[in-house]
Amino acid sequence: MGRMTTTDELKLAADFAPATYDDWRKLVDGVLKGAPFEKLVSKTADGLKINPIYRRAEGAAPVAGRAAAAPWQVLQRIDHPDAKAANAQALHDLENGATGLALVFPGSNASHGFGLEPTAEAVEQVLDSVFLDAGIGIELQVGPQSRMAAIHVAEYIKRRGLDPAACDIRFGLDPLGACTAWGRSPFTWAEIVPALSNAVRGLAAMGFRGPFVAADGRLIHNAGGSEVQELAFVLASGVAYLRAIEASGVALEDAQGMVYARLAADADQFLTLAKFRALRLLWARIEAACGLAPKPLFVAADTAWRMQTQRDPYVNMLRATMATFSAGLGGANAITVLPHTLARGLPDPFARRAARNTQLVLLEESNLAKVSDPAAGSGGIETLTRQLCEAAWKLFQEIEKAGGLFASLEQGLLQRKVAATRAVRETNIAKRRDVLTGASEFPNLHEADVAVLEARPVVLPPYGEPKIKFGGLPPMRLAAPFEALRDKSDARLKAKGARPKIFLANLGTAADFTARAAFAKSFFETGGIEALDTEGFADPAALAAAFKASGADTACLCSSDKVYGGHAVAAAQALKAAGAQHIYLAGRPGEQEEALRGAGVGDFIFAGGDALAMLKDAWQRME
Repeated sequence: MGRMTTTDELKLAADFAPATYDDWRKLVDGVLKGAPFEKLVSKTADGLKINPIYRRAEGAAPVAGRAAAAPWQVLQRIDHPDAKAANAQALHDLENGATGLALVFPGSNASHGFGLEPTAEAVEQVLDSVFLDAGIGIELQVGPQSRMAAIHVAEYIKRRGLDPAACDIRFGLDPLGACTAWGRSPFTWAEIVPALSNAVRGLAAMGFRGPFVAADGRLIHNAGGSEVQELAFVLASGVAYLRAIEASGVALEDAQGMVYARLAADADQFLTLAKFRALRLLWARIEAACGLAPKPLFVAADTAWRMQTQRDPYVNMLRATMATFSAGLGGANAITVLPHTLARGLPDPFARRAARNTQLVLLEESNLAKVSDPAAGSGGIETLTRQLCEAAWKLFQEIEKAGGLFASLEQGLLQRKVAATRAVRETNIAKRRDVLTGASEFPNLHEADVAVLEARPVVLPPYGEPKIKFGGLPPMRLAAPFEALRDKSDARLKAKGARPKIFLANLGTAADFTARAAFAKSFFETGGIEALDTEGFADPAALAAAFKASGADTACLCSSDKVYGGHAVAAAQALKAAGAQHIYLAGRPGEQEEALRGAGVGDFIFAGGDALAMLKDAWQRME
């Protein structure tokens, strides 16, 4: 037998000349043909530039997060309003791979309409047979109306005779988060501070090791905010809690471990990864400013609510996988995957299993936790992390100058910034610059319904009489405007037996019309308007006859610019004479616009146009 060659001796690139950044730029400049290189540079919602390629970041050090090769906690949401059913879910999840539970109570920042009953009896039933001192992580997500659930959990543990220090519980107290989401508060910040600090000191005195207070950036993300706004909010919230706890007589070194953070993870892989890394660097900067020795911040992650879609919900599995991948590589200590059907209702066992297994596959088969900060040294990720740090620190300082987070909320500082970012997102969704597969692009009007559990959303009364009012930051889902039109279509189908229809007037051969016909079909069906596809037409009379036979009263011309030049006017005139109440044309009109409008074309649909506005207008016409 010959000598075995080791992988170290396989120099696969030895026969190729080394490629440099300058070599790449020369090739790109040739393709651009004089167009500016900036054409390839994209921007985040915060205006941070992302180049198409970067040089390696020399001398970069890994960002300290989880312990070396330690997996993150695989958390599973427990939010069933029935305590017995919730307990069965919790035990099943723990028996099948979950290493922690996120106990979600009504009114919390991410309850999404459901939640556990926050009574002592319900808490005891939910936690029955759960071995809380066996190394599992427990995260409480409570709101003002359900805040006593944290005390009930603590008292239950004491009644069980368990050692509180042996229980890994994050109590999740977050009055600032509730004020921010609701836009009102029954108490001033001066009144909130002693109540919060007393609760923290009481839990610590019982022997719990915390953390007790959550700086929750998810609500900024849920409201449509940017990465910088989310990071700055977490910093400002965390600092406000440190001050509140320290003011009650707790040493700052002890208060340091009483606060943890939550972030949303979405399907933007690089931004999510950089955001988690940036938070750790930013918090270390705060610790240094406080004279504290650096201590890794516990960072929990939820896959993002705003990216969830009701339509084609299985795509949510892919979004959640990307989000989990990014948060895990970014150093998250615990991750909760929102089940793919949560926007439709309370998830069933299959959806819960898929959410749980998303994490288990990435941990056990992809081994993502085996490498600490794999993005370290990547020019793109390092640059993006630094940009996020600089911009978030600047906004954090702006909040601090306003008097801290609560005072800045009273002034509307953060709300205005988030609202502006949200408006841009909504515009990009409406114009389909940002695509949500299955909702704003590539819809399936005939998709099968998905199963959810029969459980009514929990509706809570407002908490207390609002003493202070300021603009809130309600959650949003990006797909909701398109889904509202799909809901109207479903209601029309149920009531009248048919959806609104549009006739695709394809001109010429398949090579001429296929691209724009596919575009038009996707365009109209995202709004629940069924597109009737056709063979190509050359004869206006045949086109008119096919239109009459279709039963539609609206049509859309689809073909190439060349065919439009010779046949669109005659085709539009034929459709108009055949009774078309409104005619669209797929593509930009160019020099033909006046002639086309004169022939009866009312609107033009094209990439970059306001699809949502056009669809709403189409519905008004069809109704």
